[in-house]
Amino acid sequence: MNVGDRHYRTIWLNGDGWSVDLIDQRWLPHDFRVVNVNTVDGIAVAIREMWVRGAPLIGVAAACGVAMRMREDASDAALDAVWEKLHATRPTAINLRWALDDMRNLLRPLPVSQRAAAAYRRAAGIADEDVEINRAIGTHGLEIIRKIAAGKKPGEPVNILTHCNAGWLATVDYGTATAPIYLAVEAGIPVHVYVDETRPRNQGAHLTAWEMAGHGIPHTLIVDNAGGHLMQHGMVDMVVVGTDRTTANGDVCNKIGTYLKALAAKDNGVPFYVALPSPTIDWTVKDGVKEIPIEERSGDEVSLVWGRDHDGAIRQVRISPDATPAGNPAFDVTPARLVTGLITERGVAQASPEGLRGLFPERARAAA
Repeated sequence: MNVGDRHYRTIWLNGDGWSVDLIDQRWLPHDFRVVNVNTVDGIAVAIREMWVRGAPLIGVAAACGVAMRMREDASDAALDAVWEKLHATRPTAINLRWALDDMRNLLRPLPVSQRAAAAYRRAAGIADEDVEINRAIGTHGLEIIRKIAAGKKPGEPVNILTHCNAGWLATVDYGTATAPIYLAVEAGIPVHVYVDETRPRNQGAHLTAWEMAGHGIPHTLIVDNAGGHLMQHGMVDMVVVGTDRTTANGDVCNKIGTYLKALAAKDNGVPFYVALPSPTIDWTVKDGVKEIPIEERSGDEVSLVWGRDHDGAIRQVRISPDATPAGNPAFDVTPARLVTGLITERGVAQASPEGLRGLFPERARAAA
């Protein structure tokens, strides 16, 4: 996607050939910052502290971290240690483990002398694959938007509700949930996006709204609790969200609050879609509520918020009493029964074991 008149990915290999530059998303929408990261420790911090976030992007960043470590020490011990170090940063997003497994499985059989070069090639390959996967998700999701648009009055927009940020900032480019929206705009289909603010951390207000504004897409920022009201009044044609882990049964783990949107959508007959790249499917898990570990983040993310004051300074302020503790589960699980369809790079699947196996038979067999 473009920022101003320049195309950016969220992460890319620096000109030195071994470090990476990435967009530090903590400062958006008020300040666009690109930082250089050149150590495994730096990658770990970037993932844990959410300089980069979104399951696909976390996976790519982790792959880059492995490559950096192999440049320093390509031994088996170093490979195992960097796997453990990076896996501990964000336990819920399955793309992280998928990317780390992919890198280790590739590198382990190779001679130590070949591992660094192979690691950099594969990290770049994972990034390129992510872009193509998201583009394909966009083409399949576009057909859903096109069908909804065909039932609208001429010129009337398709109203789409999002939650969190599953845009290009959560991936390498295009995004998952936003890819169909971007392609719909390119196809001349009028759309309007309701952007959930997405407390805590406000990824909708900070990131999705920034993306929509930068791309010239009509959008409205709403508080998280307004989504059900809009659906009751026929103001939402479809909900589309991303996911950090999808089970083999079709359950979807995503940013906290997604489950409530799915319940409201079900109650009001609004289609609820989840856009996901296949590396986000965890074929080893069947019951998302019982089996997926839910990351508990610092209560400061609930008690403190970032914003820009009247003088233009970016500041953090407290919104709760000093003595009040805050709980902060980062994700919730939406059961498959509430999901209309899973938009993947191979097509739209039913949220069921049969639906997923039908599109990805080879992966289902490998996990069996």
